[in-house]
Amino acid sequence: MTDDSNPADGTGANGGVVDELSYLLVLSRPRFWLYLAGPVLVGVAYGASSVGELLEPAAIALFLYFLVPANVFLYGVNDIFDREIDAANPKKEDREARYRGQRTVPPAVALTGGLGLALFPLVPRAAWPWIAGFLVLGAAYSAPPLRFKTTPLLDSVSNGLYIMPGAAAYAAVAGSQPPVLAVVGGWLWAMGMHTFSAIPDIEPDRKTGIRTTATALGESRTYAYCGACWLASALAFAALDPRLGAAMTVYPLLVVAIATSSVAVDRAYWWFPAINTVVGAALTMGGLWVILYG
Repeated sequence: MTDDSNPADGTGANGGVVDELSYLLVLSRPRFWLYLAGPVLVGVAYGASSVGELLEPAAIALFLYFLVPANVFLYGVNDIFDREIDAANPKKEDREARYRGQRTVPPAVALTGGLGLALFPLVPRAAWPWIAGFLVLGAAYSAPPLRFKTTPLLDSVSNGLYIMPGAAAYAAVAGSQPPVLAVVGGWLWAMGMHTFSAIPDIEPDRKTGIRTTATALGESRTYAYCGACWLASALAFAALDPRLGAAMTVYPLLVVAIATSSVAVDRAYWWFPAINTVVGAALTMGGLWVILYG
């Protein structure tokens, strides 16, 4: 008799809290934690006008929520409603966990969604629309009846949800809304990032009948779409501050380099958590420099 336990999938023969928590940890995509928490740091750095404001309780609460609980919420909803699709996705074999109906996932999603709602009394009202927008889009992206991820273009546009934590943090610290150009630039960046990440899934998605921007365009035109989004993002940030625009030009340059090289996109895709961390750190340091040295 063989032992088919798999702690990463939460299917250990002996079960237990450790296995369940291990599975939820993998489900939350630790490689991508900073995709939500990173924008909070950027938003705080540019929303604050003094060193003391960097440690506002509202900013700390937002960072802690978007670091892990928000990722459990976002990817938990995704995995629940993508169970059949993910059965054919090779990424679930090594890089991510495959949802097999583990009973802890729906309660974990409900709990982390509730923690998002618990932020409202902890932050200024200026941040409320951004938190609400994240929770609504985070669910509607994967869950029926809207399920934006199965509608070309809407799947891309709806991923502006990734910049909402940063906008919420800026609003919470500054007491006012972030600059429109920053929101537009960030939204376009998120659209490009999402669609680029969908390129490795083109064939699995087509096999299961899922329509996305990437499946509709095909690989070569999806590269062009991502490049256009990222170039427009860089231009929007440049109109706000040329230094921000210069930092964001790394993305259109990267997509051109990848599209014209022999590097497999499913390999290049896994470079982006590190690339995004470096760019985000540079943006954050720029905001902190202004606070410290004017």
